[in-house]
Amino acid sequence: MEEKDNVIIKLTFQFALKIIEYCEVLQEDRRFVIANQLLKSGTSVGANIREAQNAESIGDFIHKFKISAKEIEETIYWLELCKYSKNYPNVEELLEQINNISRVVNKIIITSKQK
Repeated sequence: MEEKDNVIIKLTFQFALKIIEYCEVLQEDRRFVIANQLLKSGTSVGANIREAQNAESIGDFIHKFKISAKEIEETIYWLELCKYSKNYPNVEELLEQINNISRVVNKIIITSKQK
């Protein structure tokens, strides 16, 4: 990972690694549909933020962050389904991480709009 000083890139990369681990456990438990959905949305958060680093304009930058915010909401949805479903592995740490990421992303969007 190249951009060591960029906090949101670091947070979303670490989160994506945790999502991959969690989804592997779900796949072992034959919970393929949830695992696939969660894997897609959970790793897409950081991918969109990485893409925003090469935005063509501030508008493009904000747009990519807004896409990431949508992926965050979808990820929270899948994690909450896991949380409230019977016999799913604990997701509290992942929910805490994604909520922290959400706060940072929303702050970046708000701050970027003021430029």
